[in-house]
Amino acid sequence: MISLIAKRFIKNPNDPASVRSVYGYVCGAMGIILNLFLFAAKLVIGTVSGSISITADAFNNFTDAGSSIITLFGFLLSGRKADNDHPFGHGRIEYICGILVSVVIILVGGELFLSSAEKIFNPTDVKFSIALCVVLSVSVLVKFYMYLYNRNCGKMIDSETLKAVASDSIGDCIATLCVLVCSIFTHFTNINIDAYVGAVVSILILRAGITSVISTASPLLGHAPDPDFVHRIYDIVSSSDMCCGIHDLVVHDYGPGKKFVSVHMEVDGSGDIFVLHDEVDRVEKLLTDTLGCDAIIHMDPIDIKNPVLNELSDILKLSAKEIDSGLVVHDVRMVPGPTHTNVIFDVAIPANLFSKRGEISETLSKKVSDFGESYYAVINSEMSYTDNK
Repeated sequence: MISLIAKRFIKNPNDPASVRSVYGYVCGAMGIILNLFLFAAKLVIGTVSGSISITADAFNNFTDAGSSIITLFGFLLSGRKADNDHPFGHGRIEYICGILVSVVIILVGGELFLSSAEKIFNPTDVKFSIALCVVLSVSVLVKFYMYLYNRNCGKMIDSETLKAVASDSIGDCIATLCVLVCSIFTHFTNINIDAYVGAVVSILILRAGITSVISTASPLLGHAPDPDFVHRIYDIVSSSDMCCGIHDLVVHDYGPGKKFVSVHMEVDGSGDIFVLHDEVDRVEKLLTDTLGCDAIIHMDPIDIKNPVLNELSDILKLSAKEIDSGLVVHDVRMVPGPTHTNVIFDVAIPANLFSKRGEISETLSKKVSDFGESYYAVINSEMSYTDNK
């Protein structure tokens, strides 16, 4: 149903940003309507029955409606065009809204836990009714439906906010199911576990909120790019007949649909500079058109016709892989002198191994000296920003 509604408002199906915004608006608006409906129904039932767990679940839906409003405005603001103050656009606003949604979930979970704890020490009788079962059953189905469409749309448009809402929805679905089981159990056994179930519900809500805030905050902190995205970049660049090697790949994420890629492409230094430059431009455009990112390729000329340099380069690259598969040696060059030859190269080291760069450099330096007594290693250690394995 979400797709049918969204398609009616999509003016330009070929514009990914427009399609993304419409799906965000529709999911947000649908969330507001459904959550307010569930809040009203559960509040009435919870008040009439005297159930703290149902009332708690009702106010959880009310805050979910507020989260949907945040989602709606998040898509509205993140879709704004770049300006002088924000030349990379406003896409990260969506991540901020995702965090706000998660914080609201955590606050609600905490408040519900306190209310449930109070009811454990001061229990009240719960009045069972068929209407109670109907409302809770419908709520479970509605929340599961919300989970499905938020999850699917979140994957389709790559939205951390919708994924956070989906996580919250499945948590609510399980929580409401617990409340329903609790009500039936209490009715047939006369054992009042309402407050305890309310506490369990609040813990599930807290867990969903904490998990959600971690996942939505990660892009703002600068998490590693998606390995599949990195592999596609490598495949596209290496598909060029003039590519002799790839290194120093960096992916900057400024929000959904706002990725900037920079990478170094090694080429034969003896080739025609104009032909090489034209090929680099072609590969840049191919990256942009295929992956929907802004790409910049730095052209690195290397001496591929020097057999000694090639042999030493192969030894260093193999030695690096023996230390760790994530190490990458590149830009190997030789500067001969009257008494010795400097072998200059860079080694990209994964973040988890960067503290051991001294040991790594010492090992590679020994490989250079073993190759020839007059060869001295000059190593530039740099951190790798992607998984090179």
